[in-house]
Amino acid sequence: MPADRLLATVLRAYQDTPNPTETDKILATTTALLTNLNNPLNLSLLTSHFLTARSIWLAPDGLRTCLRVMSIYNTAAIHVRKNELQNVNAPRGVPLVGSGVNSEDWARAVAKGADEKSSRWQHVLVLTGILMGMEGDDRRSLSWSLRSTLEQAVVTAANLALEDHIRTGPLGRGAVVLALTYAFPLMSQSVKQHLHGNVLLPAIVEAMLGDEGFQHGDFISSITRDIAPGRIISWRPDSPSVARISNLESRPLAQNMGPVARLAAFAVQHAADPNIVLQAHEELLGFTAGLLDKWTHCPLSIVDLSVESAALSPDALKGPHPMLWQLLKKIMFTVVAILQPIVGRSLLDPFMRNDVLAPTMAAKTLHTLRNLSFISTRQGAGAFQVYEFTYLTSLDIITRYPDACVSYLQDTQPPSPQNGNAVPSPSIQALTLFYLNIAEHLPLSLPTPAAETLIITPATAYLSPTTSWLSSPANNPPSSLTLQLFESAHACVLSVLSCPQHSPLAAQLIPFYIDVLLSSFPSRISPRQFRLAFRTVMQITSPPYPISATHPELSETLLEMLRFRALDASTDPLLDLNEKSAATSKEETPAVSEQTALVLALIDALPYLPPHVLEEWLTRAAETMHAIADPPLREVARRRFWDVLVSGEMDVERGAVGVAWWGTHGGREMVLFGQPRGHGAEFLMSGALLTQQEDQGRTSSRL
Repeated sequence: MPADRLLATVLRAYQDTPNPTETDKILATTTALLTNLNNPLNLSLLTSHFLTARSIWLAPDGLRTCLRVMSIYNTAAIHVRKNELQNVNAPRGVPLVGSGVNSEDWARAVAKGADEKSSRWQHVLVLTGILMGMEGDDRRSLSWSLRSTLEQAVVTAANLALEDHIRTGPLGRGAVVLALTYAFPLMSQSVKQHLHGNVLLPAIVEAMLGDEGFQHGDFISSITRDIAPGRIISWRPDSPSVARISNLESRPLAQNMGPVARLAAFAVQHAADPNIVLQAHEELLGFTAGLLDKWTHCPLSIVDLSVESAALSPDALKGPHPMLWQLLKKIMFTVVAILQPIVGRSLLDPFMRNDVLAPTMAAKTLHTLRNLSFISTRQGAGAFQVYEFTYLTSLDIITRYPDACVSYLQDTQPPSPQNGNAVPSPSIQALTLFYLNIAEHLPLSLPTPAAETLIITPATAYLSPTTSWLSSPANNPPSSLTLQLFESAHACVLSVLSCPQHSPLAAQLIPFYIDVLLSSFPSRISPRQFRLAFRTVMQITSPPYPISATHPELSETLLEMLRFRALDASTDPLLDLNEKSAATSKEETPAVSEQTALVLALIDALPYLPPHVLEEWLTRAAETMHAIADPPLREVARRRFWDVLVSGEMDVERGAVGVAWWGTHGGREMVLFGQPRGHGAEFLMSGALLTQQEDQGRTSSRL
């Protein structure tokens, strides 16, 4: 059919009622006409009528229709440019391919069709499609001036559309956001600066959280309705909730969340009104709070990662369950990617970094990350750079404000573990782990009573075997967060002990903690963790910490406890508590026994002892080392002993004691050859009187 007759047919079809089958044909015909019409006026006419077509816009399929509109003009522009290049290189006399209209004339003609009869947000779709087709993938089809004009037209149309809330509406704002995610990488920096962040940022957040995005997390509620109760959780792949998640994932904006987050970061940085950024920050907090609430009411939230294969039906494990977690991770990545520039701006913007807003923003950011903890703690999903920056920067800010630290910990303090076999849900475990990880960084900012109430009390509840569900028979197999919770509880206690301002608390706590530490090893903590914890405690009980003056005997008491435990400890090689650390340890260090680990912990503590008792404990450590029967394991301890003496871990005064002990007080013989203390000499009480013969003999032997 000739192009003119086809044009007339399509213009009549535009006025028909919407019909999905006919709509596909209309869109395909429109693409063909845009490629083959040789009259620029007809191109303008076609575009003008297309943007007001009743069959297209009366009942659009959300942003899918908007994406198809951009695709039409993108495809047409690519073909026009391709035909132009073929016609230029074609021999004379060969018929022209396509319409024969060159790229610049075609772009101008189509752009003129975006007139006052249609909405501004529809203009953004057309202009973006032209820009993508002509300039995408480094095609460079337009002159510099026309490309610059086209870029400016996209920005101007986007700004005008977003500023007109009445005519634009939610679909229009979502369409502008979608179009900008494709046009933004093609724009020059000077043109990008003209985007109005004050109207762009709210539109992005609205589109991201709305029906075309993450749907405010309502898809979780639909899962709750579809899951059948029973010992095995059944979630059928053909259920409505699975169809809803699939539909959500297939939506254009949901598939494009990476570019959406980058566009949001730009809007955060360039929004002139800081209150717009604060509003976006608040909306993200509200969204994640609702997401967490919906998840805690979902039956899937009670299934731990360690028992999923037994608790979920095979159909759920193969399809819906992985798809759900993929979506949840996408939500976390997107939210954190938008939080990062907000936190970054709070460091530089004078309006945000004052003493009123700074702690509030930091606390809200941490609340938002806490709401996502059920996602970020699953298989290390939160271990990426953007998350770490957002998390640690917010911690750095809030630690400057003691009242804000106390308030945050009070608001998020987890419930105390109940006696018995009740294991909390994975969501509660994730929230508790997040709390302990936060609390580990805050002791320096808290007064001692608050540190005891908000850090020590929750942490010790997870250390004591009598009150913690971690060692309960019901926690078998152990939950996926068992080891992390136990380690975080230890870290919290050590962080409080390490603060000089909490020395009165440390004096009361250290005996209990060492008892817990010794009872937990080696069943619940690894040799490396045990050595690190014991070394830290020994450092705390030594100068210049105040506790070394108030309780000078404490460090030797702790070493005596360790030494007596080492003498009767097991000599069987230990297996690491998780496969990953086991693989690492096999590559880096040989396996050690319980006895060897205790001896190594004793040797690690030597650099922190007071100088006047150091020589005695060098001797005792050497004797304990030779109690290790296995030669290879004893060699590991011997090498560590040498390392402590020569590596500079001791200060000058302690180093001098170590040198004297090694050279003239028998240390060399004890370490290398295992000779007992005082080998070849008798033990004498200090101040005893000797006979003249004995005194001469001792004098000659010293020479």
